[in-house]
Formats: sequence, structure tokens, C-alpha cells
Amino acid sequence: MPVSCFGEGMAIRAGRERAIYAADPARSRGRRFAERPSASRNDFRRDCDRIIHSAAFRRLAHKTQVFVYHEGDHYRTRLTHTLEVVQIARSLARALGLDEDLAEAAALAHDLGHPPFGHAGERALDACLKDFGGFDHNAQALKIVTELERRYASFDGLDLTWETLEGLVKHNGPLTDRAGGAIGRYAELGVPEAILAYSRIQNLELWSFASAEAQAAALADDIAYDAHDIDDGLRAGLFDLDDIAAVDIVGAIVREIDAEHAGLDAGRRTHETVRRLITRMIEDVIAEGSRRLGALGPQSVADIRNASAAVIGFSPLMTDADAAIKGYLYPRMYRHTRVMRVMREAEGVVHDLFQHFAAQPDDLPPEWSEGIGRLDDATRMRRIADYIAGMTDRYALIEHARHFAVTPELA
Repeated sequence: MPVSCFGEGMAIRAGRERAIYAADPARSRGRRFAERPSASRNDFRRDCDRIIHSAAFRRLAHKTQVFVYHEGDHYRTRLTHTLEVVQIARSLARALGLDEDLAEAAALAHDLGHPPFGHAGERALDACLKDFGGFDHNAQALKIVTELERRYASFDGLDLTWETLEGLVKHNGPLTDRAGGAIGRYAELGVPEAILAYSRIQNLELWSFASAEAQAAALADDIAYDAHDIDDGLRAGLFDLDDIAAVDIVGAIVREIDAEHAGLDAGRRTHETVRRLITRMIEDVIAEGSRRLGALGPQSVADIRNASAAVIGFSPLMTDADAAIKGYLYPRMYRHTRVMRVMREAEGVVHDLFQHFAAQPDDLPPEWSEGIGRLDDATRMRRIADYIAGMTDRYALIEHARHFAVTPELA
């Protein structure tokens, strides 16, 4: 029986044996650089651990989700968002018989490429690189884990498994058709060169879907976004709970809570709403994923990759609910005048830094400026972008204050 996204829903299964279509670490396509197997951890677990111990992962603690760090300690950062995505991805994987470690690896890596100040920083770097291929956070994440992290004696990057890399790149679906033509979000401007270049080294099959585990991580990202952005928007006073109750799924949950707990204080009422929303959405994905998998009848992970559509997704009813939530939040939160003012100033900080280092590359740290004068324009500009993209919000402001007389406070 299908699960209603507005009703009580189904009980989430505690877990089950690995499904025949789940990714199997013992049958991984391996790593670019051959390594001795671990005596205590499978390959997907090692991927998770490598990401967690990376510098790029630590920096997520001080990168903006929606609100910059000094607006308050209780707002989500890229790191806390990532941890919420991990928890939801593992819940989905467990209930659907998928590999939890691979789902976790995809979730851990999905935001590594975000620059300081969230989407504002990405817009600024994309504009600065408009003549050099633009900036894409997924491509940047791939570059980080295959090149920019330098922790190991034998190779650059983290040398993650093929399955984790394909999940990082393709968690939202194929990037090309079988002939190599860009599709979806890349149809107009093409697939970023960083992704194409790496795929020429280790073919990521950009035309196919990623594993069900990576698809689960992508849905976990959507669920986490909806829930925590409602929570953060309420905390910031951009709207109140009775206002967003105009969205059907939220309103149904609020009415249910009010009927069960009359007079509940505002804080508990909000947290209970967010908690139940997450549960509704997880239950929906489990039910819809089970339905799609049952209809497809995959006998291997290859059948998942070769399917004509994603096997993990929302039901039509929940797809509409997800769109309604995002439609409510977009003008009231992401485009709120207060948020937009701070983000415009943040874009200016990133733009100023890029222009400064482009004009005076010797001001870069030694490990970034070494040999930069011998690079062609495109490679030089990309190196500057790599440096800025790795900055935290705080460090970007510190660097701006070091090179400019006036730095906005972003408050």
C-alpha cells in the first residue's frame, strides 16, 4: 500500500540483508591507484573514513549553509547539513537493503566543493571564471578528492573507489547521453572539464545512473534541506510556523501536533514539526523506492545503472509537497532582503579576492604561487579559484581585510 505523505505512514524497517542490487564493496571496481586491502575495513568504509579525515571536510564546519557563521551558533553550516544528510542516507539505505557505507560516502562527499558563503560564493566564482569554463561545486568536489587533497605519500587526492566517485558526480542522474552529449543541468553549458578530464582517466560512465546508494544520498540531501531550512528560517524570524502551515504537508503535521499536544510551547512545536516532516519524507522514499525496485526487478547494481529512470525517489504526492516547500522558502528565505543583502556583500568579498590574486598572484601562499607565472591564463585562473574555493567564510574575510581597506561585516 502506498504511503501518504500527509498521513501516519509506515514503520521504517530496522534493516534487512543486502539486496541483490546493492553495491558490494567486495566487488568494487577499485581505486585509480592500487592499494593493499585493509584487514579491518571494507573499501566503502575506508572511503568514508578518508573523507572524514580530509581537510576539505573539516573546513565545512565554517562554510555557510544559508546564514553566515557569526549570525548565530544554532544555524546549520555545511558540516552540520552534511551530517544530517549522512544520517538520512544511512536510514534509507538500511531500509532498502543497500550498502550503508557507500550511501554514507556519497553523502559525506556531496558538498566538499562548495566555496565560502555557500551559493553566493559559487555564483561569484562562476562569474569570475566565465571565460574559463565557469565554476561548478560538483566538479570542484571531484577535483578535491582526486587531486587537491595531498595527504598520502603515493598519490594526490584520497584515491576513493570508483563507486564513491561516480556517486559524487552522478548522484542527481546522468550527465550525458550515450553519445556524450551533455544533458540535464549541463545541457546548455556542457559538462565541466574537470569531470570530463577525470572520466578520461577512470571512466565514470557519465551516461548512466549512479548506484541506488548514491541516489539515496541525493534524496537525503533534499529531505535535509527542506527540514533544516524550515527550522533555520523559523529561528531567524523570517516567517512563523502558522505561516508555513499554509503548505499542505506542513499544515497537516501542525494540526496533528496541536490536536495531540494542546498548548505546546513554540520551540517544541517547531522541532516536533520538523521531526515529523523528516519521518514522512523518509517513509515516502522507502515506499516509493520499494515500489520502483519491485517494478524494475533489478538483479544487479548494473541493472540500477542501466535503468531508464532513477529507482530512488519521492512519490508523485511527495514530489509536489517537496516543490511546495521549496516554493514557499524561496521568496521568504533564500530571497529575503536580509539574506540577499548579506549574500551580495559575500559575493563581493569573493570577487574582490579573485581579482586581487589575478592581478598579484605572488600574494598567494607559497604552495599556491609557486610556478604560477609559467601557467597559461586558464590554468592560472583555475588555481586561484581552487585556493579561494577552499577558504572558510572566516578565512575569506580575514584575507579580504588583509588586502583591502574596507571589508563588510556581513551582519
